[in-house]
Amino acid sequence: MAERTATVTRNTLETKITVSVNLDGSGKLKADTGVPFLEHMLDQIARHGLIDLDIHCDGDIHIDDHHSVEDIGITMGQAFAKAVGDKKGIMRYGHAYVPLDEALSRVVIDFSGRPGLHMDVEFTRAAIGKMDTQLFWEFFQGFVNHAAVTLHIDNLKGFNAHHQAETIFKGFGRALRFALQIDERAADQMPSTKGSL
Repeated sequence: MAERTATVTRNTLETKITVSVNLDGSGKLKADTGVPFLEHMLDQIARHGLIDLDIHCDGDIHIDDHHSVEDIGITMGQAFAKAVGDKKGIMRYGHAYVPLDEALSRVVIDFSGRPGLHMDVEFTRAAIGKMDTQLFWEFFQGFVNHAAVTLHIDNLKGFNAHHQAETIFKGFGRALRFALQIDERAADQMPSTKGSL
């Protein structure tokens, strides 16, 4: 099987970002983004998805975290799309229910080739540390649009906003792990009746 790796660099007037991804990694994260809580969440994706991520972002965080968070999602989506290639042999679908104390989230993903984000989360605080909780939607929207996936995120329970976020990102990592694994019984087949994704 060919290595499922990719590196994407995306530069704008607001951010300069490089993302490297290994879909068959061991869960290692290297991150320098200027947004500490986002780095904590990226670590959940890497660790629970068994995906190696190396992310560097030089963004205009002196203004706001918005551009950095959104553009990291965009660049990650581009890197995942490049690394997964034609999607032949992948499981395609992945889902996870993840609890953390009182919080419980469900994340379901489909590498469908059709971008769609359906996120039903009512964070109990407007910010976690210095990070605006509205930016999680921006991150996932950026990822979805550029990885061309359908993603459903539902926070089912929780009153601690940190726990809510952590269950979402852990669930996202787990869902990615299952969707991206190679189905040994159909390793040379496209997981779609259309013949392409």
